[in-house]
Amino acid sequence: MNEWPLSRRAVMKAMLVASAAPWVVHSRALASSCDDHVVRLGGIIAPDTLNPFATWSSFWPMVFVYDLLVAWDAQRHPDRKGFAKEWSVADDNVTWTFKIWPGMKWSDGQPATARDAAFTFKYLRGSIGTPHELNAGWNDTSGFELVDSITAVDDETLQIVTKVPTRWPIDNYKVIVPEHIWKDISYADALGPFRNDPPLVGTGPMIVTEFHQGQFARLTPNPYFRTGQPGTAGMILSFFSMPDPIAQGLKSGSLDYGMSLTYAQWADLSKDPAIQVGQVRIPQRNYLAFNTASGEGAGGTKALQDPAFRDAIGYAIDQKAIVDRAFHGLADPGVGPIMSIAAGYYSELSDIRRHFDLTEAGRRLDAAGYRDTNGDGVREDKEGNSFQLELLTGSGSGNVEIPIAAVQLVAGWLGQIGIPVSVTQLESGALGARTAAPTNGGGGWDLLISSSWPSAFPGSLLRFARSKRIGVDNTSYWSNDKFDELLSDLDVTVDLKKSQALVDQAVRLLYTEAPYIMLCYPFQLDARRKDCFEGWGTEDMLSMESYFPLDRLRPV
Repeated sequence: MNEWPLSRRAVMKAMLVASAAPWVVHSRALASSCDDHVVRLGGIIAPDTLNPFATWSSFWPMVFVYDLLVAWDAQRHPDRKGFAKEWSVADDNVTWTFKIWPGMKWSDGQPATARDAAFTFKYLRGSIGTPHELNAGWNDTSGFELVDSITAVDDETLQIVTKVPTRWPIDNYKVIVPEHIWKDISYADALGPFRNDPPLVGTGPMIVTEFHQGQFARLTPNPYFRTGQPGTAGMILSFFSMPDPIAQGLKSGSLDYGMSLTYAQWADLSKDPAIQVGQVRIPQRNYLAFNTASGEGAGGTKALQDPAFRDAIGYAIDQKAIVDRAFHGLADPGVGPIMSIAAGYYSELSDIRRHFDLTEAGRRLDAAGYRDTNGDGVREDKEGNSFQLELLTGSGSGNVEIPIAAVQLVAGWLGQIGIPVSVTQLESGALGARTAAPTNGGGGWDLLISSSWPSAFPGSLLRFARSKRIGVDNTSYWSNDKFDELLSDLDVTVDLKKSQALVDQAVRLLYTEAPYIMLCYPFQLDARRKDCFEGWGTEDMLSMESYFPLDRLRPV
């Protein structure tokens, strides 16, 4: 943990010194040439375990190993199907049938069938209500309250019957795991002690054969992959805590693909004829969150629990300036929790949208009872205490990094309206511990600038403000019965227009109550070399939702 005095130089120098030796060793070990046909990828990611039931931070590298049943990429791209080859819903809108790829095998040669998919879902559902409910990882119990039955009709047919009409069976992000590996793993072990060490057994194009936390994962081709063994000799995914070695690796050829680039690096790499740069709209949102908890885990002032205080702060945030000055225009300004990539649900909220006006922010704070009564330039709360708030910041593993310039802007604006803040920068794991549920030791902070990367489905986009998600992805600890009710109605709605109306009501409630203020929706800045491999995507050179194109890359 580092206290950041709104200047990055000293901390960056320390990080560079601390990381120099490991990077030298790492780069030599993974030095690339086109001859070995091993694909080398890098990003700011921090996977902590290969157990999908125990972590949210290990999408990379597990996405290259495991299939989702359907999810978003398969619905957008006909050539990116997951565990299910086809799916349909009956006229009753509750009976879903999934046709599993015939003859599919796990990477250890065992048959991969509908029975494995049924096992995965039943394993999760069976943990509900037990002392070790599986609610701590990527594969969690969310959504199963909607499910009536899960049946493997035969090896190639999975049937899910829901209690009410819902798109959950195709929208959920549970990865399908092999029954023969997981059937003897207790729920208590699945919550953490079972590390799921290499080699991982999956149905994706790659097998994790080596995993060194904080360093890299080595993957080899799955010889049983359903469309044939991938054309590369393998893959190395390097984990970095900062973007500099990613840009250096792309230039030197020790990386074939890099994500999490800064604008300066991306612009510099765009001048290299051997490198192709890309920018992709992704379902990430960067936000300012308020600790709205009362009692255990509460922040340093009750003002954080006051919607009027939070609303006033909203007028002190200039989203356009954040985009222009911190992201060099490579982001969309934040409005509500739905980003523009989620077409059909995004709204500019023009009738209730706040505008940047420090004078108006001050006026609203005065009206709400947060004044500077002694003229020292610092406001007091209703208990008469001068404001001095702690602002945490950090990005989740795999998310686009939040530039410190964005944090500096927000802290500067708050200071101008009489609310000074101290900034604490945390790495992914420490940030997760501080923002955990108060019952699990989290809380005690005031403000948070962070990010989330949900899937682009309405239920997923809004669940970060749901009461039952406190300490998981509801980092503001906000709870509102009306909002929960709207999301419960959304869960059981299939009709698009009805879904849009429910989303609009929920978004407006969330915007007005302001437990979160959206800063921006950043673009993923990435780049790849052109000399070793072909088959990269054009719309997205590497999918942020699936293992595409590692299933089809081939040497040049």
